[in-house]
Amino acid sequence: MRKTLSRAVLGVTVLGLAAVGVPGPAAASPAPSERQVTDLVPVPVHAVAKADASFRLTPLTVIRAGHGTGDVAAYLRGLLRPATGFPLPVVPVSPGLSAISLDLGHADPRVGDEGYQLDVTKNGVRLRANTSAGLFTGVQSLRQLLPSAIEAKTVQHRTWTIAGGSVLDYPRFAHRGAMLDVARHFFTPTQVKKYIDQIVQYKINTLHLHLSDDQGWRIEIKSWPKLATEGGKTAAYGDLGGYYTQEQYSDIVAYAASRHITVVPDIDMPGHTNAAQSVYAELNCDGVAVPPRTDIEVGYSSLCIKSPTTYRFVEDVIRELAAITPGKYIGIGGDEAHATTDEDYKTFYEKVTPMVAKYGKLITGWHEMAKAPLPTSAVPQYWDQGGPNADVAATAARGNKFIMSPANHAYLDMKYTESTKLGQDWAGLVEVRDAYEWDPATLVPGVEEKSVAGVEAPLWTETIRTNDDIEYMAFPRLPGVAEIGWSPKASRTWDGYRDRIAKQAPRWEAQGIDFYRSPQVDWK
Repeated sequence: MRKTLSRAVLGVTVLGLAAVGVPGPAAASPAPSERQVTDLVPVPVHAVAKADASFRLTPLTVIRAGHGTGDVAAYLRGLLRPATGFPLPVVPVSPGLSAISLDLGHADPRVGDEGYQLDVTKNGVRLRANTSAGLFTGVQSLRQLLPSAIEAKTVQHRTWTIAGGSVLDYPRFAHRGAMLDVARHFFTPTQVKKYIDQIVQYKINTLHLHLSDDQGWRIEIKSWPKLATEGGKTAAYGDLGGYYTQEQYSDIVAYAASRHITVVPDIDMPGHTNAAQSVYAELNCDGVAVPPRTDIEVGYSSLCIKSPTTYRFVEDVIRELAAITPGKYIGIGGDEAHATTDEDYKTFYEKVTPMVAKYGKLITGWHEMAKAPLPTSAVPQYWDQGGPNADVAATAARGNKFIMSPANHAYLDMKYTESTKLGQDWAGLVEVRDAYEWDPATLVPGVEEKSVAGVEAPLWTETIRTNDDIEYMAFPRLPGVAEIGWSPKASRTWDGYRDRIAKQAPRWEAQGIDFYRSPQVDWK
């Protein structure tokens, strides 16, 4: 049986090789390993490089998929085939064949749900994890150990070596997010999927979609149809708007899930609601629709707190969004509600909070929510610039955890320098080092390690219109925030990160990522 399977696999491999016209080993030019296991981003918990143990991919290499690993194996094959041109068949066993082996189970218990073990020797590669999510994060490390040309979409005639060594790795925090504001400027499902594929490389596991704001409403709500069809027409600076049908949103959610990313939808309220109030007059206390706004001012809008219509509206939105969102959390805003009194603000959340639970979801939102009574399951997101905050500290003391997104470090829309053409500077200029040198457990007194759910890198899009704009503002800062969320604090130093992130540049070039070449980094 084993001999028969081996011959069959070899036959498939040879036929596949002939079909794609891949040259034999004699035609390949030698290429040393571009980086070692110690060069990974995020930096692993434990890594030992072995220069003499590199594994070479050949036209006969197979991907051995252990029980339950088929989806991850198929994803890995999809990553490796375009540039190598090799068949890389996925097989259940691989006796006597050059193989990359994927296994669930038999991993060090320390790896938990998202960690992995990776061992690369001359004879093969073995990736182990306890879950598919852990196996998937391990694949992101594995791809970094190949030459940068592996990211090409056409066949590259060269030697393909995976740097030798061993890695034991697992995350510091469970939540490692990126937020994309699609309300100020709209991004199509294809554009969002592209960003998903870019951020997942650095072990981001959450995509926070900011779906509504003063400038536009981006998700279809069937019980209030004009929110999308009319409220979705506008965008910042008068640009073209857009919205997602519920089917399109579900497709984005499913695509993200295939990359082990959970989508958290965010409907901002009771402020940042002008787009909704411009198309439904009954959401205003005087019953008169407000004009659309495409400027980028904040703090002027508010739902009518005393109106029963407001809570019918909010419940309808939560109900429909919960039905198409598999993840645990729904974002219900809370920031910059300057047009809402503190008393009304608390009243609003006292009424809205139970609605989220009614439809089986948990609450997240901006840290101003901490001034209202919250269940301990709620996870506010801190966006200020650090320092004391009595409401935040008191909420942490009650047992709530916080997502940390300090604007002066983690906001990807802040300018790098005064001459940066995109972005804003109200939280300061945020160079690559600024985005890296901070710690979520020391930012706010009272919010210690046990009170931190994780980190998130928001990208507000007042000045962001294209994928190139997204890439320029996110890279190289987003990988730094991702490392803060993943890697042990003791393993992180600016000098070490500066060297490792420089080595990512050829990979970004191969992927066509339009990144910012900070003078703080000696790019490779």
